[in-house]
Amino acid sequence: MAKVVVGMSGGVDSSVAAWLLKEQGYDVIGVTMQLWEGEDCEGNCCGLSAAEDARAVAYKIGIPHYVFNFKKVFKEKVIDYFVGEYLNASTPNPCIACNRYVKWEALMHRAKEIGADYMATGHYASIAKHPLTGRYTIKMAGNKDQSYALYNLTQDQLANTLMPDGKYTKAEIREIAEKIGLRVANKPDSQDICFVPDGNYSKFIKENSSEKILEGDFVDCKGNVLGRHSGITNYTIGQRKGLGIALGVPAYVTRIDKEKNQVVIGSNDDLFRTRVIIKDYNPMGYGEIKEEVRCFGKLRYNQDKSPCVLRPMGEYIEAIFDEPQRAVTPGQAAVFYDEEYVIGGGVITNIE
Repeated sequence: MAKVVVGMSGGVDSSVAAWLLKEQGYDVIGVTMQLWEGEDCEGNCCGLSAAEDARAVAYKIGIPHYVFNFKKVFKEKVIDYFVGEYLNASTPNPCIACNRYVKWEALMHRAKEIGADYMATGHYASIAKHPLTGRYTIKMAGNKDQSYALYNLTQDQLANTLMPDGKYTKAEIREIAEKIGLRVANKPDSQDICFVPDGNYSKFIKENSSEKILEGDFVDCKGNVLGRHSGITNYTIGQRKGLGIALGVPAYVTRIDKEKNQVVIGSNDDLFRTRVIIKDYNPMGYGEIKEEVRCFGKLRYNQDKSPCVLRPMGEYIEAIFDEPQRAVTPGQAAVFYDEEYVIGGGVITNIE
């Protein structure tokens, strides 16, 4: 009987994933990762209630449950990365870093130590081999697809992972949970970033960094000073609200210049770009990009795929979209698809 460690966050998705795998005949072990000691936020995977809910589910479905301490790796790979990226005028996606280095790398290592054959999660996606290359990849789910946040996984991680929820809708997962009597059946999905429960990113960065955040100038695209900003960590590309300046017309953050400590303001039209430069590209379904590739790209989680062309550019990848993309944001992920399969992805950079 194959043994599988299921990462249980205390939510309905991972709870049903554990039950589904047990029904399929696996020897299932539930594990909750202790990541953060900050304020408990009901519904978030870092909250104290997460372990309690996961333990109750494990007891209900008849599997062992353990809590593993991953605070150190979470601090190094997620918290420090999150703070550093904001200080570097980028807008990071900490959940993607957490997936790669904590939920997979660290948990999979621990799973192998206790003799598990696989690890599993409650993500809405499937693992498959790409029909053209035979490489492991992520296949999009039909409902609540989460493939975008999984682009950074390695071939070894994919080969040893199970995602039983991928063929179900969210409604179906909740129905299963109700049918088998799980108390988390109607538990709300976690919102925002789990370690910043109040959503005050600027305050969190100040509290977790020794670097002083300085005021600077708002400028237009020609460098004309428009006013004063309260620190670059308070802004992101496309932001309109909370700027604290009145120009008489709608104004948006179009660029953040760390070297000059400036926030560049422009119109909505100034937010559109067709060319995007990608760093830290992780090959998945297609392998390395060595020649021009026609595909589809997503530059945000909640965004439809758009047709584009990928081209190698030294240590970077160049993506040229057929249609201009709005608010292209350094630090966010750019994920590319061959129809429903992830072919790879990386991080948007402000290198031109």
